[in-house]
Amino acid sequence: MNDNPFGSWPPSDSSGNLFGSSAFPDLGSEVTATNPFDPPPAPSLDAGAATQSSQVQSAQETQTAPATPPPAEGTQLQLDGMSQTPPTDQPVANPLAAVMGLQAEPGADNTYILPPIFEHGSVTEDITDLEQTFDQLRAAKADDFPELEDEKRVTWEITYGKVRRSVYGSDAKKKKIGEFKASIEKSKDFKDVLAKSKDKKTRCVLKPRVTAQSKGERMPIPAYKGVFADEEAAAASGKVITIVPGRDGRVYETRRETIGTFITSAAHCPELSDIRAGFIPALPLVPQELLLQIIAFFRTMLCGQDSLEAIVNVVWDKAQEQFCAWVPQQTVSHIRADATLTDEFSTDRYLHYMDIHSHNIMPARFSETDDRDEKATRVYAVVGRLDRFMPQISVRISNGGKFLPIDPWLVFEPFGADFPAEWLDQVHYDTGGGAV
Repeated sequence: MNDNPFGSWPPSDSSGNLFGSSAFPDLGSEVTATNPFDPPPAPSLDAGAATQSSQVQSAQETQTAPATPPPAEGTQLQLDGMSQTPPTDQPVANPLAAVMGLQAEPGADNTYILPPIFEHGSVTEDITDLEQTFDQLRAAKADDFPELEDEKRVTWEITYGKVRRSVYGSDAKKKKIGEFKASIEKSKDFKDVLAKSKDKKTRCVLKPRVTAQSKGERMPIPAYKGVFADEEAAAASGKVITIVPGRDGRVYETRRETIGTFITSAAHCPELSDIRAGFIPALPLVPQELLLQIIAFFRTMLCGQDSLEAIVNVVWDKAQEQFCAWVPQQTVSHIRADATLTDEFSTDRYLHYMDIHSHNIMPARFSETDDRDEKATRVYAVVGRLDRFMPQISVRISNGGKFLPIDPWLVFEPFGADFPAEWLDQVHYDTGGGAV
């Protein structure tokens, strides 16, 4: 009994060659070898039946062939009887690009796969977790930057090349950084800008901005609370909570309860105006040329060991609408300058804006003598280290004898000069802390 399910297949010639009687087509003398691992052809039928059988067999193989797992790195592959090592120089997909559905290619412009940058103050940092939302990034940075703690006061400004976007409110909790960055990259505006820009390595910069609660407005005062000029008016009001300024310059909060009256310094008063100490000039900046003239005058007082001080008044000419210098009569020494104030310039035409005096070769620091003399409400400046190429300048205001240092830029024109605009073309900015 023949147990071979294929019957007389495979056929065998008298020489024992299994493939001797196979119906291979005659390919001529170019065929020198036959792969012994190729499956033998099906028994010869008529042409239509052979085609149909081949199609059925192919479909069955497609349905039943198990999925072959990819070989591990470094393994040998057997292809057509030859062993090969998988190539290892293929580009590795950038995980940032994968999040955005983009692929890094060797030699291609990989602008889009550059990670975005977190920028706040002088801090810049690459953002590697593109799955986090804007609000999650805010919360992660709040420990280092307490001003970011209140999510309602933070607005995100996104700059990508010349494209600008903003994210705030509920969107900050929903929008993922990677998806938002990708949406800009796919926009027509960004593609147009990128096509025209010479800088193909532009970065997406995320900046948190802290906004005021309600700019220029104060919190409404509830019926049980009030702000008063003195304690007598506060007590007569019948309010449970009152806010009153004290003679010592501090603000106090009083709560009148059944068990007694509680008075403490007010730590936070949203009902009051948001005021910051400072100086807001109503006149232009003092010209650089005038300041240089005054410095030159001070330097003439450097006489060896007997370096002297001097004083100059800076006044505003209302008729000519310009600043000018006035040198009053004065007695000087190496530690002070005593000027005689007279009515030599008319107060109807001139405004006494600033007193500026020198400290010869000493540092530009206001002394206790200066504190006693500079009681009038105006601007005061002191110039020191006049023996150096660049002297020191300190500026402060006196508000009825209460002093506050201010930046010289608030009252003086800065030192500088014009320069060729093409110089700026030679400067390239590194916004990401890496190569441009």
